Amino acid sequence: MNKKPILCMVFALLASLSGMAQEKLFNGINVQSPVMNGDGTVTFNLFAPQAQSVSVTGDFLPTVKMKTPRGDYDAPGKAQLTKDDKGLWSYTTTPLTPELYSYTFNVDGVGINDPANIYMNRDITTYSSIFIITSTKGDRGDLYSVNEVPHGNVAKVWYASPTLKMNRRMTVYTPAGYDEGKAYPVLYLLHGAGGDENAWSELGRAAQIMDNLIATGKARPMIVVMPNGNPNCQAAPGEWSFGMYTPSFMGTTGPQEAPAASIEQSFMDIVNYIDTHYNTIKSREGRAVCGLSMGGGHTFGISRMYPTTFNYYGLFSAGLHLGKGINLDDPSIYDQMKADKGFQTQMKNLFDSHPKLYWIAIGNTDFLYKANADLRRFLDEGHYPYEYVETEGGHIWRNWRIYLTAFAQKLFW
Repeated sequence: MNKKPILCMVFALLASLSGMAQEKLFNGINVQSPVMNGDGTVTFNLFAPQAQSVSVTGDFLPTVKMKTPRGDYDAPGKAQLTKDDKGLWSYTTTPLTPELYSYTFNVDGVGINDPANIYMNRDITTYSSIFIITSTKGDRGDLYSVNEVPHGNVAKVWYASPTLKMNRRMTVYTPAGYDEGKAYPVLYLLHGAGGDENAWSELGRAAQIMDNLIATGKARPMIVVMPNGNPNCQAAPGEWSFGMYTPSFMGTTGPQEAPAASIEQSFMDIVNYIDTHYNTIKSREGRAVCGLSMGGGHTFGISRMYPTTFNYYGLFSAGLHLGKGINLDDPSIYDQMKADKGFQTQMKNLFDSHPKLYWIAIGNTDFLYKANADLRRFLDEGHYPYEYVETEGGHIWRNWRIYLTAFAQKLFW
């Protein structure tokens, strides 16, 4: 039997399959998207010759005011793409400022990511394509980029939590030079509702921010610990024994009907593990804790539960509560603070211990703005010292990356 024709057929089939894969990868033509133009604009391209309508939704477009029963919030804007005679849809932005941006396409009512862009992030159950704009050294886009600087290491670490009665996972960043053996301070960095131990390292660009700040001398070398803030979950979706479940907004998915304890109650399990397994400064002077949204609420509780364990506290767009869970329908957390004698005692104990920094940051259109204003009113009336930062925009990762950048530069000097 002549094997040569058979081998030729096999090679032809392999070549055909490879060609099909490449064709699928590039949607039939060599589409590049997004394209960074020399004038600071960005062009998006999508090859969809049969489509009737294509739009792009992104945080680089003017926001749209959305109304909900719990208040207004700013949603990402939308723009229509135009189609040429080859079936290529395109849209070019106005010049963009340095930043990390996210976007998705909508094709005839179906949302998709950009098939020409391999870079994307997951936020709870939503994937978005991303790109970074940078124009000068040290701008936000540069800060969020991987640069040729000494790099820290990022590890996914399993630890035992006796309080929660389970093994759990956290992300740990150790700075460049960590293996040299000296003791380092620790920043505990907490995510928001729907997030997990991957949120700050992926959506928040925490490793890139810390690498670049440390390399330029703007931040002290420090360990950054990013725990999973869902007390009934061991790890990020699909990365623990519960399987490939769909994550929920408040992280309530899990085999337990109710967690054995709260994150605040179990937090010292994390601190004790880090102090035992890493070269840390094992005192208040070497510890900071901060968090966004739900994680800001966790920080708020941790500050009162362990008033002398940490020296720096950061509340980023904090979801505030007094230990009974977040209720967005509550009309005024200020009234709760003034009525709760136990809370008042906790806050007095905290500030009587003279923490080095109590830092609050929020966007001026954030739906949690009033609650944070209530907290500032309470602190002002008690003459409790704090620092406050207010930015443009709402409850968005763009602000939280800014807050981490600013907060990290204030620590451990």
